[in-house]
Amino acid sequence: MIIDGEGLILGRLASSVSKKLLNGEEVIVLNAEKVILSGTKEWAYARYKQRLDRASISNPRKMGPKYPRRPDDIFRRTVRGMIPYRKTTGREAFKGLKVYVGIPQEFEGVELSKVPEAEPRNIKKSIELGKLSKLLGAKFEV
Repeated sequence: MIIDGEGLILGRLASSVSKKLLNGEEVIVLNAEKVILSGTKEWAYARYKQRLDRASISNPRKMGPKYPRRPDDIFRRTVRGMIPYRKTTGREAFKGLKVYVGIPQEFEGVELSKVPEAEPRNIKKSIELGKLSKLLGAKFEV
């Protein structure tokens, strides 16, 4: 299944993708930089920046846990939190997920499916994952 993530909400999209992965489907998500994170820009930046700083504050010599900055990696990490990743079923399901920034040439012209549960409803404030990633210092090309 190939999903276009443009304009879809991060948590709702990740939960529907994780259900499909656990059922044995392979899922490809395109346009990860255009997935929406609901909430204010300041709240989202503070939340993800605090995660990035968590490792260096507690013990500068021990670098971990690792939290992603790129939009495709943030989406993968969100999906990983919704499946039993430490068990073999979860690890096998997680291997079926592919996430891309933009639309690669191999997927141009292919019919993309939408996820109606992840459509935004009455969201007043939001930020795209691409903009959040740029604020966190990620370097990526669309």
